[in-house]
Amino acid sequence: MKKLKVAIIGAGPAGISSAVEFKAEGISDIHIFEKGSKFCSTIRRLYPAGKRVDKDYKGVIASTEGICSFETETKEEFLNRMKKYINDYEIQIDYNIEINGLEKKGDDYVIKAGSFHVAQSRFVIIATGVFDKPKRPSYPIPEKIKDRVFFELPKELPEGEKILIVGGGNTAAEIACMLAGKCDVYLSYRRPQFFRINEENLKELEKRKDDITFFLGTEIKALEEDKDSVKVIFHDGHTEVFSKIFYCLGGSTPKNLLQKMGVEFRDNSPVIDEFGESNLERVFLVGDIATKRGSIINAFNSAHRAVKRIFEKYHTLIKS
Repeated sequence: MKKLKVAIIGAGPAGISSAVEFKAEGISDIHIFEKGSKFCSTIRRLYPAGKRVDKDYKGVIASTEGICSFETETKEEFLNRMKKYINDYEIQIDYNIEINGLEKKGDDYVIKAGSFHVAQSRFVIIATGVFDKPKRPSYPIPEKIKDRVFFELPKELPEGEKILIVGGGNTAAEIACMLAGKCDVYLSYRRPQFFRINEENLKELEKRKDDITFFLGTEIKALEEDKDSVKVIFHDGHTEVFSKIFYCLGGSTPKNLLQKMGVEFRDNSPVIDEFGESNLERVFLVGDIATKRGSIINAFNSAHRAVKRIFEKYHTLIKS
């Protein structure tokens, strides 16, 4: 069992930037635990090749508070940037370890993976992100069609198929644009117009409007098997058959995990102060689970604020 000053759960942008901030302040006995096999696994999994990673989000100009920053760049460029941070600051990451428990022991916390105690740490930074598990629809997905329903991009993208994409955010728009011209693409969104898509993606949708059929103001009631395809039943009674369905409904805060650790919730959100500290003393939440804004710069900034707060409030503990 590792004896640490800081244990960080999650090797995404918020977790890595937290480690960078600590390292820059001279704290060396820190470690990141990541359930995936690589850092930034959500970006690797959900972003298609060449996808633009935006600094600004929903038209809000983002300013950097801490060390980690970037300008708008491709997925590959961003991953190389994060790799450089890891190498330059000699950040230690244990991969393929899913942390699912936290237990107070004296002045420290024991970090657990199942029944195995992986570390004992004075401070804990939880940076799991909101995309721990993709959101699923409220209606059931029949077992027989589950191989035709996707919640993330498969390794091999379809071609020449009739595809339904469900969602009204940037991911839905980007997948629709990526498949437009290669497949017969339909995009279903429950609202009559898009309001969560950034300006660049709206422009791309406009360019490809002849290759995408928009089902706006529609909601799906149920899915059924239809030979080798999926029959979609909409609430207005309309039915349509597709070869595959891609759901892009976003993620949800890993509430069960956090509550199991002892983090309090109010109105379905974790109770934290302005610096991300939870009701558990010296346990901080950073990134999407703390900011709810979906911006990588906000994730970087929340990490900076949490680390700065630790040095201000717990100066003796972090330095000793």
